[in-house]
Amino acid sequence: MAKQFPELTDAHRSYIARQHIFFTATAAPTGRVNVSPRSTTALKLLGPNALVYLDRTGSSNEAAAHLKLSDRMTIMFCAMDGPPQIMRLYGRGRIIRRGSAEYDALLDSAFAGDEPGGARQMVHLDFDLVQTSCGYGVPLHNYEGERPSLDNWAANKSAEELEAYQRQKNQVSIDGFPTGLFEDA
Repeated sequence: MAKQFPELTDAHRSYIARQHIFFTATAAPTGRVNVSPRSTTALKLLGPNALVYLDRTGSSNEAAAHLKLSDRMTIMFCAMDGPPQIMRLYGRGRIIRRGSAEYDALLDSAFAGDEPGGARQMVHLDFDLVQTSCGYGVPLHNYEGERPSLDNWAANKSAEELEAYQRQKNQVSIDGFPTGLFEDA
């Protein structure tokens, strides 16, 4: 059932391109494990063993806190339509701070300079294991489109209001671990 690969193949890249959602999993050495859904519109493949996703302001910032303490990260895709399949990418993640030279370069090269409202940071994953499995237990879902909620929320905030929200909600994890969001500020 499960098959393992040292890097993405063309078939894997094609599979990822057809997905609309992915899930990130991170954990500090202690405390809670975090699993978060993300839209694949935010994800860019950088090579056979690397990807980045543009992370937007949310109600917490668990991945950033966890990656400061332990760089272990898994990203999972699961086909919700078409042939069943699950794919996991296992590797080491890190945060790329908004406004840094690396962030600006990736924004230009991977995202065509398009930064959505509420952009907070990027998350980079270097992975050394790609594992696919059957996905027979994943229910079928119909994709209707992207929700406008986050875009609308961010559009109704000034830069100062976004920063105030991030300072209130995104500086520590639910377990009290610092996220480092404003360390370089």
